[in-house]
Amino acid sequence: MPKLQLNDGELYYELHGSGPPLLLIAGLASDSQSWLPVLPGLAEHFTLIVPDNRGVGRSTQDCPITIELMAQDCAVLLRALGLERAALVGHSMGGMVALETALRYPQLVGRLVPVASSARNSARNNLLFSDWAAGLEAGQDRAVWFRSILSWIMTESFFEDQQQLDLVLAYLLSYPWPQTAEAFGRQVKAIAAFDAVARLPEVAVPTCVIAGRQDILLGMEHAEQLARQIPGAELVLIEGAAHSVHTEQPERFVQELYRFLLPEEGETP
Repeated sequence: MPKLQLNDGELYYELHGSGPPLLLIAGLASDSQSWLPVLPGLAEHFTLIVPDNRGVGRSTQDCPITIELMAQDCAVLLRALGLERAALVGHSMGGMVALETALRYPQLVGRLVPVASSARNSARNNLLFSDWAAGLEAGQDRAVWFRSILSWIMTESFFEDQQQLDLVLAYLLSYPWPQTAEAFGRQVKAIAAFDAVARLPEVAVPTCVIAGRQDILLGMEHAEQLARQIPGAELVLIEGAAHSVHTEQPERFVQELYRFLLPEEGETP
């Protein structure tokens, strides 16, 4: 898979499928592989552009990290691929990056879908993420660390299937491109520094805000604020999902993207 040369490093990305271009932007500590549950369905109707954000995965990790820089990376990537415009779907921190891209480079963004995201992180979450960063830096047992994060991003029912939990933990613990503690800490600081609340009325592209109804990390008030303050935005709440919407309800997630991004196709393509 290719890498794009940046001024301060390399940006790894993957291309899948065919159709209108769709850029998928991952969240905190996540990379391109976090979209695996929905890639097959989306690739049937879209050309998917799936990068590892700076600071994670196979992209350069030892580099400056801000939401603004990640938005710039998205713009550089789209231009390098010769695309005049693409739809943007961003999960959590990736939704912040997608939002910033739409604000800074509106000519490049056809439609915008922030997923389980916010225009500004809460003070509680900034403390929580800082604690996660401190635990990782201190060498906390990785299984314990991952379970703590999973408890915030998955529904309670996820933990009732012990075999499923064990498989997910085994995958995370054996992942061949782990994020460094330093890079995770820089992502946490990037999220804490981001505040686009006052600029939400400036978003000038069609927007659909998606959230899991059981999300306890970024609750309904965050999604509702995005939908209320972005002109013309709609809000979709998905049942049976917490923060990791596309992992827990991939079929419904893909269906909602079809509906919004391919409106001429109707509810089901």
